Amino acid sequence: MAADGRAGGEVRVSWIADLAGVSASTVSKVIHGRPGVSDGTRRRIEELIREHGFQKNEKVEAVPIVEVVFQSLDSLWALEIIRGVEEAVRPDGLAVTLTEMHGGHTPESAWARQMLARRPVGVIAVSAEFSEAQLAQLGSRAIPLVALDPTGEPTHSIPSVGATNWNGGLVATRHLIGLGHRRIAMVNGPAEFLCCRARLDGYRAALDAAGVPQDRKLVRTAPLYHDGGRDAARELLRLPDRPTAVFAANDLQALGVYDAARELGLRIPHDLSVVGFDDLAFTQWSDPPLTTVRQPLRRMGAEAAGMLLTLAAGGEPDNDRVELPTKLVVRGSTAPPP
Repeated sequence: MAADGRAGGEVRVSWIADLAGVSASTVSKVIHGRPGVSDGTRRRIEELIREHGFQKNEKVEAVPIVEVVFQSLDSLWALEIIRGVEEAVRPDGLAVTLTEMHGGHTPESAWARQMLARRPVGVIAVSAEFSEAQLAQLGSRAIPLVALDPTGEPTHSIPSVGATNWNGGLVATRHLIGLGHRRIAMVNGPAEFLCCRARLDGYRAALDAAGVPQDRKLVRTAPLYHDGGRDAARELLRLPDRPTAVFAANDLQALGVYDAARELGLRIPHDLSVVGFDDLAFTQWSDPPLTTVRQPLRRMGAEAAGMLLTLAAGGEPDNDRVELPTKLVVRGSTAPPP
């Protein structure tokens, strides 16, 4: 064995144990997420694992599950992704487990310990951002990770799946411009979401290409929920020179725009045109049916699961980043301006 504790290029459990001043069985408990280790000792061992690049060399049978981590599970958006993941992994005899971060961007520290105890085949992170320590924990246990709709700029180290958000924002705004609208507002989601930044950039690009002046007062940022869209639309529709059309960053916000318009006595689409994003099932039953940009959520889930299965089998995905196409679906919520 080399002086640094490596054998055959790998760091042994016993070496980590000697450095931490604990038994090899304690290190093994931390590696596999088992209880019985104090928080301080666990943190010290995890730091040594990250520092020395430990990779498990013993054969540990993964449990036949794929773990999907969501910011929130309170909309049909998440359900469509789950369906796609489940359909892709079912033929391999795998089940799907879900973790909800209750609106946070990064899983709680306890999640990694619990996940390691579950020993999943792999993890899909949906609009989530893992800490460096959590990434190191996954890597040291050879648990693959795929990001779906990552919050930040995708990196080659983490394969990711998304949609053509910029083009979706472009075609939605072009549709409204083509109908004759010039006062076009946008209710966008939080700037920390990469998809929202891309949709806003597409909106701006469409205005620029058509020679329509941009008015900063016509852009609002709001949570990606019904109440966020409603509250932002109330402000927009009370402006002295109100917009004749609103592009919302998702369908839930768009329904909030509907409610704000009704409160102010405006009819859709006669007085106000509205476009959403996602094409969730309820949009075709809204009154009037919502014009929206279809995001292939189920396909995105299936694509992420396919990448994960390839990584779990020791292979490499064909592409580090996959963007699936969006499509404008025209329904009854858009018309020429009054």
